[in-house]
Amino acid sequence: MKKIIVPIDFSEYSDYALETAAMLAKKNNAEILALHMLEMSEAILTKGDSEMQQETIFYLKLAEKRFNEFLEKDYLDGLTVTPIVKHFKVFSEVNEVAKEQQADLIVMGSHGSSGLKEFFVGSNTEKVVRYAEIPVLVIKHNPILTEFDNVVFACDFSEDAVAAYLNAKRMCDSLKAKMHLIYVNLPSESFKSTPEIEAKVSGFLKKADGDLEGLSNVAYVNDYTVEKGITSFSNKVGADLIAIATHGRKGLAHFFEGSISEDLANHATLPVMTFKI
Repeated sequence: MKKIIVPIDFSEYSDYALETAAMLAKKNNAEILALHMLEMSEAILTKGDSEMQQETIFYLKLAEKRFNEFLEKDYLDGLTVTPIVKHFKVFSEVNEVAKEQQADLIVMGSHGSSGLKEFFVGSNTEKVVRYAEIPVLVIKHNPILTEFDNVVFACDFSEDAVAAYLNAKRMCDSLKAKMHLIYVNLPSESFKSTPEIEAKVSGFLKKADGDLEGLSNVAYVNDYTVEKGITSFSNKVGADLIAIATHGRKGLAHFFEGSISEDLANHATLPVMTFKI
């Protein structure tokens, strides 16, 4: 892990994310890319070239000043921190910055959302999770005592999830964390018997790892929803972090089917890290 992106909106939640990123950067000798999305009004963008440039420069300088003040944190001492200011506020663009900078991880603070606001609008974190092609770590609380030693990776053990599992495994290795794998069995059409689950998991691990050494780290949980199953198991094993594969659904597919990873990113009290399938 060499580069970590942290979107900054000057809130306490982006402060939590920045402090978490600092902890990870110190462990991995990584650079922090602090990203501020400066929203430019339509009025400014539709002005004449010369006038627009002057006003854009003015707002960029204001943002830079506030940015520099925000980054004056003791926990950043000794780290390489690169401020990046972009004059847009479209959160799908965070992925473009990540690709441009060849970043390895996005760390983002979130207070989550719920009810009608979540259903129709969603949170900015949810949008980043949906579009990001690299892992996204979502932080909800002050991370002073946070150590990611115990990680729960939730998986459906389908062939599509092999790459996400291997990415999560590499991330856990870099964090020196123990990874628990979990399959949540639901009382619905997707219900599977124990032999069926064991066969599915064994085939998955053989394809992903080439052996069955990880089988002892796999748990099977029965619950009414995947989200509830992951949360209860994470509490049971004292997890520090929930990791999950995400399809990054967009448009109508996302609207009707939803996304377990985005629900967890919004609702879980533990930090959540997503890996794109």
